[in-house]
Amino acid sequence: MSDESMPQGRDTHDHDMTYENEQSMVTIPLKEYDKLKEQGQYITDPSLISIIDKIEELTRALRRHIVRKF
Repeated sequence: MSDESMPQGRDTHDHDMTYENEQSMVTIPLKEYDKLKEQGQYITDPSLISIIDKIEELTRALRRHIVRKF
């Protein structure tokens, strides 16, 4: 099949070929998998940590103004 017979042309065919191995599997040692799985339970993104710290700071400031009456 030549490039001329394809309605989208060569560029589309090359783009489609990039998905050829998309379902291939990667093998890693079980220890490494367990370590990665454990890390998924923690927040490590610096920007997200910064936001959480700011929320904590604002919560502390609000708590100073709470008056509970029983």
